[in-house]
Amino acid sequence: MTQALTSPLTVCLLLLSGWGIVGLAGLIRPASVAFAGRTLFPLGAILGAVLAYVAATSLTAPAEQLELIVGLPDLPMHFRLDALSSAFLFLLGSAVTGISIFAAGYFRQGEGTAPGLLCLQYHLFVASMGVVLLADDAYSFMLAWETMALSSYFLVTTQHRIPDIRRAGFLYLLIAHVGAIGILLSFGVMQGGSWQFTFDAMRAAQLDPSWAALAFLLALFGFGAKAGLVPMHVWLPEAHPAAPSPVSALMSGVMLKTALYGMLRITFDLLGDPAWWWGLTLLALGLFSALYGVIFAAAQTDMKRLLAYSSIENIGILFSGVGLTIVFAGTGMGTAASLALIAVLYHAINHAFMKSLLFLGTGAVLHATGQRNLGRLGGLIHRMPGVAWLTLVGTLAIAGLPPLNGFVSEWLLLQSFLFSSEIPRPFINMLLPLGAALLVLAAALAGYVMVKFFGVIFLGQPREAALQEAHDAGKIERAGLAWLAIGCVLLGLLPMQIIPLLSHVTGSLGFTEIALENSTWWLLAPLPERQASYAPLVFFAVILLVVVLTIAAVRYFYHQRVRPSVPWDCGFGRLNSRMQDTAEGFGQPIRHLFNPFFAMERELPTPFDQAPRYRVVIGDRIWRGLYLPLAGLVRRAADTVAWLQQGRIATYLLYSFVTLVVLLALML
Repeated sequence: MTQALTSPLTVCLLLLSGWGIVGLAGLIRPASVAFAGRTLFPLGAILGAVLAYVAATSLTAPAEQLELIVGLPDLPMHFRLDALSSAFLFLLGSAVTGISIFAAGYFRQGEGTAPGLLCLQYHLFVASMGVVLLADDAYSFMLAWETMALSSYFLVTTQHRIPDIRRAGFLYLLIAHVGAIGILLSFGVMQGGSWQFTFDAMRAAQLDPSWAALAFLLALFGFGAKAGLVPMHVWLPEAHPAAPSPVSALMSGVMLKTALYGMLRITFDLLGDPAWWWGLTLLALGLFSALYGVIFAAAQTDMKRLLAYSSIENIGILFSGVGLTIVFAGTGMGTAASLALIAVLYHAINHAFMKSLLFLGTGAVLHATGQRNLGRLGGLIHRMPGVAWLTLVGTLAIAGLPPLNGFVSEWLLLQSFLFSSEIPRPFINMLLPLGAALLVLAAALAGYVMVKFFGVIFLGQPREAALQEAHDAGKIERAGLAWLAIGCVLLGLLPMQIIPLLSHVTGSLGFTEIALENSTWWLLAPLPERQASYAPLVFFAVILLVVVLTIAAVRYFYHQRVRPSVPWDCGFGRLNSRMQDTAEGFGQPIRHLFNPFFAMERELPTPFDQAPRYRVVIGDRIWRGLYLPLAGLVRRAADTVAWLQQGRIATYLLYSFVTLVVLLALML
């Protein structure tokens, strides 16, 4: 009995229950910000850190299963902890730790939902994500999935008195439930006509290839809607800016990865034998989403919408990596599939740290300035140095610059693309190099976007006089930022210690484990037969040495030999904030190069205007070309059948009588 209580699966379930208890404790003093911030959110952070530790130590342990007699009669809940769920539980626990620490100092009185109720919704959200990762039957999975959707909806609509936020929440909830229907139908197909709803029964089912393909496509639709794959992405740039910044960090950094987890679970575990063309479908969607997201991110002037579109880009990269894994697996290339899957898992963990750090950084800026518009920010590195330097770590990491973590996973994924020449299908050999080129283009544009993001917000001069009153984040908030920044650094410097752990995940799914035979504690060489290698610690030491030598040279040699004086500036006046490049100007080259992607509305001044005004509104062609006509069609269909609701009881009884007659006729 004692051994059962101390097993990793049982401990994980107790920790998730602890999050639920912490959330319920918020109802004791629902109006107290101090109780929620100083007591409950720190407790949630501690539970997250313990969960991350338990999950990390369980990566190499055998799979463990548990059945609980709870829920509906004769419908127990099944749970399973294996290497795949452990990897994502580590992602969940480590990200929630930093976000909860930040949230302890972030939330204020009068921000819509009462603090205690907000605490309940927050911890119910994170606990339900954990149950999704442990569920081992369709009933438990869908129950946790819907709980996750509903709790996050209430978090998105925290400022529910604002109509735009209510609309964003409704759009998010609508697409979440449409996607859930696809997932539920996928589970139904995988049951193979039986009444068994457990994942073990689905693993044992021998599906016809056409039914397996249908289950995969339904899962792709359902999880793609939750992840924000194009064209199911429209909720994401609306919901993320509407939610409080810690919630945005949870949704982008963690919740989107539950969709990735579900896709991996169904494709490689429950179905088990993916066809190569599934991978091409997913690869095309992923690469298009990556390019689409980064192009729209470059054109944004709202800092949270910019990060939301950046999340679409990174989700596209992750799903393209899954597609590449399927292609390799479907053509019998186990080693290449393992490398691609490790790159996906590594980038998922990296993105949880990077994007959570950036969303929390924008939250600190929003609290200090009250502004989300990039055109009204600038120069905040002087007023908010702590937030600026910590946010810079996340900015450089997500831009894919070494020696931080974003570079490692993208480098591994590009190494995987180099295997395309060995695929025994000429058609795929022709397409995959194009995919690699699109991935490199998306990565380069991501660096461009991050230069815009950090430069416009923190560098230069303040664009508004009120920014002089901005203040740095508090110690608690900076501690949360520091936790995530340290994670970005360690994940970038220690890939040799992390990849062997992730290799156990690939081994549990039936792929070849990467041995790293030619690697050392400082050199990463993932494949012995390849010459590619990367030494992050050496790279970091060289950068540090160059910085130290440069500072020493400037301080001890340059300043001693030069007498400073004011140069002649040809009568040029002092620079001011109006002379700085704006967010609109920074994104203008992207708008011109990728003009077909945008639906733009321009308001142009004329020479006779007394108050000239120039305005550009950037719209989404998919929203206007697909979703608005679809909404109109649904509205017209509803109006067409509205005549059935006449408000007369006799008419309704007639409907019932006619229905019974038709059913009896069909039975005869």
